[in-house]
This record gives sequence, C-alpha cells and structure tokens, in this order.
Amino acid sequence: MLSYCSKTVILSCKNSNFKNIQLINKQIRLYSGSTFDVLNPVNGTVVGTVPDMTIDEIKEKVEKASDAHHEWKLTTAKHRAGLLRKWFNLLEQNSADIAKTLSKEAGKPFNEAVGEVAYGNSFVEWSSEEARTVLGQIIPSPYKSKKILVEKHPIGVVGIITPWNFPHAMITRKAGAALAAGCTCVIKPAAETPLTAITLTQLAHEAGIPENVMNVVTVNVNKASQVGTLFCTSPLIAGISFTGSTVVGKILYRLCADHVKRISLELGGNAPFIIFDSADIDKAVEAALVAKFRNCGQTCVAANRFLVQSGIYDKFVAALTEKVKKLRMGDVSQPDVQLGPLINSKQFNTVTRFVEDAISKGAKVLLGGKAATHIGQLFYEPTILADIKPDMKVYNEEIFGPVVPLIQFKKEEEAIKIANSTMAGLAGYLCSSDVNQIFRVSKLLETGMVGINEGLISMAEAPFGGIKDSGIGREGSIYGIDEFLYVKYYCLGGLD
Repeated sequence: MLSYCSKTVILSCKNSNFKNIQLINKQIRLYSGSTFDVLNPVNGTVVGTVPDMTIDEIKEKVEKASDAHHEWKLTTAKHRAGLLRKWFNLLEQNSADIAKTLSKEAGKPFNEAVGEVAYGNSFVEWSSEEARTVLGQIIPSPYKSKKILVEKHPIGVVGIITPWNFPHAMITRKAGAALAAGCTCVIKPAAETPLTAITLTQLAHEAGIPENVMNVVTVNVNKASQVGTLFCTSPLIAGISFTGSTVVGKILYRLCADHVKRISLELGGNAPFIIFDSADIDKAVEAALVAKFRNCGQTCVAANRFLVQSGIYDKFVAALTEKVKKLRMGDVSQPDVQLGPLINSKQFNTVTRFVEDAISKGAKVLLGGKAATHIGQLFYEPTILADIKPDMKVYNEEIFGPVVPLIQFKKEEEAIKIANSTMAGLAGYLCSSDVNQIFRVSKLLETGMVGINEGLISMAEAPFGGIKDSGIGREGSIYGIDEFLYVKYYCLGGLD
C-alpha cells in the first residue's frame, strides 16, 4: 500500500521487495492533501494511493524544471551519459520489483511485465550512449572571410504524457532521450498506472539526476485534459512528447500550434496483418499471436485487421484457432498466464461493443466472442471473427483488445488497398516467403513501421513512429534524440 504524510510521499508497495530503493519520494509534496486510488484491473483491489495534484502544484513543478534547465543544459554530454548509465544500472538491479508493481497496476501478465521492464531499461542504456553522439558541423563557406558553424542545443523543458499500456517503456523511451539531449522534463503518467512512474523517477534521483531535472506529477483521470492544456500553453515548456489516442493527440497539436511549440506524437493505429499464400503457416501464426495478444491486444502496434490470402486461408485460420484456444487467461501474477484483463470498464465496454457490432452485421464467431466475467469483471475471451465487412467497427477502428477480425483476399493488390484504406499509419505486418513480394509490399504499405515475418518489432535501436493520423516524430534509435534538439548556426566573419 502507498501511504503519505502531509509533506513527503512515502512509498511502500504490498508484496514487493524494494530492498535497494530508498522509497521516500521527496519530489511529490502534498499541498492540497487530495489523493486517488490505483486499482488492480485483475480484481479491483487498491494497489496504492497517490497525490491528486492541483494545477497550481503542477505549475510549480514546471517552474522548477525551467529553473533547473539553466544549469542542466550546461552540463557536458559525458556527465549526462554517466548519470543515465547509473540510472540504467539501478533499473536493472530493481527489475523484478518494478515488474511486480507494473503487473499489478496495469494488469499485465508478470512475464510480459518483466519483458517490458527489460525493454524500457534498454532505452535508458541507449540514451546514455546517444548523449555523446550529438554532433555539430562545419559547413564549407562560399566566402573566404566567413566560417559556418552548426551546433545542436536542447530545446528546454519537455512535457511528457504517457499511456497506461506501457507505463515503464513509454517514460524511459521519452525521458531518456530528453535528458540525454540536455532537456529537463515534467512527466504526467496515466492515472491508471502512476506507481511505475514514481518508482522510475525515484531511481533516477538516486542515480544522481537532480530532482527538478526529472519530475513526475500525478492527477486523477478527470484532470488529464487540464494538465495537457497547461503543458501545451505554458511558455516555460518548449516541447511536448505524447503517446495516446489520435483524438487527444490532435487536440494537443492544435494547442501547441498557437505557441509554435515542438511536439512529438505517437498515436493510434489500425495495423494490417497480411498473410500471403507463400507464407510459412507456423511462423505466421507465431507472429500473429505476438502481434495481436501481447498485453491482451492493448498495444498501439497490435495487429487489427488480419488479411489472409484465399489459398492459405483455411489452413491458417485452423492453425491460429488451435493456438489461441491454448492461451491461458487469469491471475497475471501466475507465471503460466498469458492473457490478463482489459485496463478498465471503458475499454471493456468498447471491445464488447465492437464484437457485438460485428456479429449484428454478419460476422461469424469462430472462437470466444463474449466476456469472461467468471475470471474477473474486466476479462474478455480471446476472440476470432470471420466474414468481416467494411461497415463493421472492427474493420475501421482500433480495437485495443483480444479480437482477431479475419478478411479473406485473392490478389496482392486487393490486400494493399484494404491495408491502406485507413488514416492510421503506425505499423503493418506481412508474412511471405517471396523476397520480391516482401520488398514490393513493404514499400507500398502506408505505415511508419513494417514487421516482415515478425510480430514483435520494437527495440531501442529502431525508430518508432507512424505517418498519417498516427503521429509525427520518432522515438528510439539515432533519430529519437532529435525531437529534443534544435539547430543553431554561427556565422564567424572577418576572417582573412
């Protein structure tokens, strides 16, 4: 349970062994005294209680981050790299305990939580190395009397807004790069999953990253829009990094436009998963399971529409159905559980509504198709639907749940047309053994990322992001740090 005194937050989680963490978080101070509970989606029990901060308290955090930036931006890349490496080392030492907390508040199977922690930690390691690779340039001048020098500078304070589905990795992917660039940051985690964010921030401070350089603020879900508005309109915040829904992302984009503010958006997807006749069925099924059912389908890059060529359709569907039947759903703390609950009642109702809409319009249920409330109130059976048509919600909208909509096609051109018939353009997948087809289709898919015979495509070394309505900017890789840097040009004149 998390408990708080009037001025200092004291963190102590049930059934956790944070032996190496001094869990007194001096960063979050309660002026109003308001709090809200964090619930375990598996059974609705209270995992912890965190501050429900006021907007004035958050403004104070922004002001302190702005003041801290004046010194932090002058630190050397080597210094920042060393602190990030120390943060990474502490994250690695405490990985198991972080995974326990993450699993409880996000309802993520423990083994998956362990995987997310390793994945999230890798971004801090990567950023610690990227800090020292930010290079300037000397450009040949057209004039003998002038020299052209170019440097990259940190943009300033960054407002970071992260979702509930990856409460660890979304923070480290953004904050790691921002800190490496020389920016300070104020992080607002999702109201459903703030405990992981508090833990990550505490460990960063323990590693030597100053408190006001990396800040976390927590508010209940009803105040989220107020914090977003503050971040976008505050003259003290130079940039926004947001992962979440397309609807909210567009609102933030509009707000930032009035201030010509830097913004990076990683928004929703509607990923096609195309299985061609030449595909290896076993490999295609394994890739499909990962791309669809990781985190119970609650990922932005989750496969949303399964397009299967007619020559392989029956065999693929039969093989996939047998595998999905074996997926175990239940208490996520158990090591053999592969599917947990949906995050909250809103998401549960959305998935239910999408499946009911498809059935009412002629979809055939091959597996599942209903709630699994005998396990828990937020559990939904892994579902496979056939005979999907363009007028169904599962065809056009992001499901964010354990539902496989099957669409049969005959020719490659038909699959590409269906795949691109959406304004979402985050990720796409294809399975084929034809090398010519692989490169041809990959080029034609209107997405920022393509998984080829692979359902798990994210890694620190690769640029993560989409096109069209799925966002702007990239995270991770050598490109991610550029979101937090601006280019400054010096003209040195009067030379002989």
